[in-house]
Amino acid sequence: MSSNKIVVPQAREAMDRFKMEAANEVGVNLKQGYNGDLTSKQAGSVGGQMVKKMIEAYENSVK
Repeated sequence: MSSNKIVVPQAREAMDRFKMEAANEVGVNLKQGYNGDLTSKQAGSVGGQMVKKMIEAYENSVK
C-alpha cells in the first residue's frame, strides 16, 4: 500500500501527465496503471527527467 496521499485530486492527474511526458522524452513506453515491468534503468531515467524538468522550471521562475 502506498503511503503517498494526494490532497488535491487534480494533482494526481497533473503528475501522471507530467510522468508520461517525461517518459516519452526519454523513450520509455509507460502505460496507464502499473508499470512494474520497467527496468530500474528505465524507471530511473523517467524520474531523472522529471527532476531535471522541475529544476529547469524553478530556475526559470526565479530569473
